Amino acid sequence: MKLNDNTIAGSAACKTTEEYVRDLAELLPLQGPITAFAFLNPLQAMEDQPFIEAISQVKDLFGCEPFLPAETYRAKLATGRITVADLREILHEETVDSGDAQVAGLVSKNDLRMSMLQHSINPGTENELQWVLAETDALLHFHGNASHTAREQLISSTRHWAVDCCQNGSGANRASDPWRRLVEKTLSDCRLTPRTPPDDPRWEAMCLTLIWEITRVRMADAPPLSELATPVRHRDLLLEVSTEDSDSLVQEVLVPFCAAFLDQGYAHWRLPNRDEGFFRAFLMLMSKGGHFSRRWLQPLRHESGRLLDSGLTPIESLEESLELLGVTAQEKEMFLLKSLLALRGFAGMIWQTETRPDRVFLGSEPGTLVEFLAVQLILERFSLRAIARRSLQFQGNLDELRRELRTRLPKHRVKASNDQRAYPVLLLAQFHGWSPQTLAELSPQQWRELLNAVEEFSEFELRRVFHLAYERHLQRRALDAISARASLPLVRPVTPKLQVITCIDAREESYRRYLEEVEPDVETFAHAGFFCVPMYFRGAADAQFATLCPVVMKPQHWIVEDVVHSLADSHRHRAMARRWLGAATHSFNTGTRGSMTGALLTGILGPLFTAPLVGRILFPRLTARINRVMRGMMAPPPITRLRLERPEGTPPSPTDDGIGFTLSEMVNMGEMLLRDIGLTKSFAPLVAFLGHGSNCLNNPHESAYHCGACSGGVGSPNARALAAILNDRRVRARLAQRGLEIPDETHFLGGRHNTATEAVTFFDLELLPTSHIREFRAALDVFGRVAARNAHERCRRFESAPLDMSPEEALQHAEDRSEDLSQTRPEYGNCTNAMCFVGRRSRVRGLFLDRRAFLMSYDEAQDTPDN
Repeated sequence: MKLNDNTIAGSAACKTTEEYVRDLAELLPLQGPITAFAFLNPLQAMEDQPFIEAISQVKDLFGCEPFLPAETYRAKLATGRITVADLREILHEETVDSGDAQVAGLVSKNDLRMSMLQHSINPGTENELQWVLAETDALLHFHGNASHTAREQLISSTRHWAVDCCQNGSGANRASDPWRRLVEKTLSDCRLTPRTPPDDPRWEAMCLTLIWEITRVRMADAPPLSELATPVRHRDLLLEVSTEDSDSLVQEVLVPFCAAFLDQGYAHWRLPNRDEGFFRAFLMLMSKGGHFSRRWLQPLRHESGRLLDSGLTPIESLEESLELLGVTAQEKEMFLLKSLLALRGFAGMIWQTETRPDRVFLGSEPGTLVEFLAVQLILERFSLRAIARRSLQFQGNLDELRRELRTRLPKHRVKASNDQRAYPVLLLAQFHGWSPQTLAELSPQQWRELLNAVEEFSEFELRRVFHLAYERHLQRRALDAISARASLPLVRPVTPKLQVITCIDAREESYRRYLEEVEPDVETFAHAGFFCVPMYFRGAADAQFATLCPVVMKPQHWIVEDVVHSLADSHRHRAMARRWLGAATHSFNTGTRGSMTGALLTGILGPLFTAPLVGRILFPRLTARINRVMRGMMAPPPITRLRLERPEGTPPSPTDDGIGFTLSEMVNMGEMLLRDIGLTKSFAPLVAFLGHGSNCLNNPHESAYHCGACSGGVGSPNARALAAILNDRRVRARLAQRGLEIPDETHFLGGRHNTATEAVTFFDLELLPTSHIREFRAALDVFGRVAARNAHERCRRFESAPLDMSPEEALQHAEDRSEDLSQTRPEYGNCTNAMCFVGRRSRVRGLFLDRRAFLMSYDEAQDTPDN
């Protein structure tokens, strides 16, 4: 979506406030709960726009920078990560017809932009600029990036002009007459005469001072100054006038309340009346009275009681606040948007729990975001009134506050002062050798043309070109490498011994590369890590279903893991032990928060509980082994089955009868996956689907290291489910009818690749045919060697790892990091993706892509008119 004056004016008459809030919520963050944290596109609401158009709005909407700082790009330019050729290529593509046109008769448009790209001409703020001019040698010596030729040219032309002005101030050189007094004054200030030798360094100061003063005078011929937009929110105006932030007062109250409302059962005390909804729970809490330590909040008790007694709904309260704040119909959309984005983290989480309650234990009722905004504006009214009275002695109504604040703003609120606009010309003159006389003799039209050319290539445009060149350099290197690889014979095992299908995740790029390197008869494929099996999954020891599919999908099926019947008694005893331990732990944690019980428990059991902590710090591997043994004693029995099938005609549901897929659905999912990746013939005896997850001891965002295609969950249940589906003889028979024949000797395995420790775990091994045991052992040997090599490649990015370690030492180091309490990011590599390759593996097999590419298997030969 895109907001502008036309859309606001056109929609103001046809949308209700509730519709506004619902539409604007698209711009809120889409992150789910911390237990299912997945990386998402922060500009998802703007996907209908070109990328540059969308990114140009982020500073105004979110207060974020659209690109890296210009100096960061220039550092990349200095190291060769960006080249001058890259920049010129981008500029040429964008200005094919106008790039060589002269700007004010001084320089071509593209050469001017290249100077601005290569050299910083940003004057900074007005105060920063004045400090630079007063405290540095900016007007005494040429810029360090000015060439020797330009320096000599400027000094020579300035000296000749000074002689002409002094000797021929009237008559022969009339063009210099308006500037003669300035030249003479500057000569005097610099203690120079026309006879001073040209090698005297004071000529530099003379030249620079003249350029600076001339540019300042010529600003009278400049285009009009761009004025800053007037904020629509009272808070923004008040902050600009008084430097006091009303949002800070609001958020002191709203943040802890939102945290309590969104609690998923972890907090010691539950929010009172949460079941009443966000709006009423807040009012009921505030109406209790007591002592408000913040004076501005004291009237809130009476207001909360009034709203409760009147029976106003949240939307009516929101409308009332908008009216009291004087927000007109034309301003409503922008005002609501800015208000929502003021605390967008909590607003986004509330919106997620409202629209996707299936992803959390305690969801929010429909309309909760409106209730949040209603409460926010109630608090905003009181905070604005308190600050306006205290800082501005404003006693009027809130609907008059913005009018009063606008009268107190500076009359001319401009984006840049005349000096800030003149300073870039001072620097560009040094880079291009524009003499003071040349600048003085420009016509008003030429001066406006020069200023327009400089200001059109704004900071945003400059960084945009830098970023495109940055990406172009990577694109060229990647495509050159892929093209060079494509010129070689295509490599694919004729009779593969093992086929491995992983997630497209960039971390699997190196893993697949080493699989094929260690054993050339291995063939790898990749697909999004939910493997075409979207589902809600509940493990044997889980209390709730987890969503295992991309965030943009909402599963329609539920899958449950059951312990086999022969181990049911063991499972029941272990479940009872887990419940007992959980209840005891909860009682202990609750007791430690009491005054008497806390002191008693801490004194008696405190020393005992320090042992695990000390062990974690001093002996992390040993402590991890002990913990695994203890957890294993209470974990579900090792032999389980997925409840995958439900009868045809039974609607899916989380109840017993509705759990699973129908046979037709299983056939469709299996066919879709195999055809998507191009695996329709030449099946290996063993085919492994590897979902991925990650172990992390001390990072609350651990789920961010899991599978993004599984909404921040571990993808192994999906892999296990698909393997079981494709092992089903009925599924294979129906696939054969559709032209996809799977040999009887092919067996599918589901597993998990731990990207932190490189360990691979397989499921349902008790169902592995005895005829495949030899192949499975050979596969385990391959996975073991691959783990060491992959860890060795990863360790080069770890400051904790020496560069001379062996692959075996690297593997142990990677395992240690996952159990180290001090390592909050044990992988430190789930952020390097820069490209996505979609195609057959044979095109890039053996190519080193440095864990920077998503690899999606695709064979265009499998496309059909219907798919």
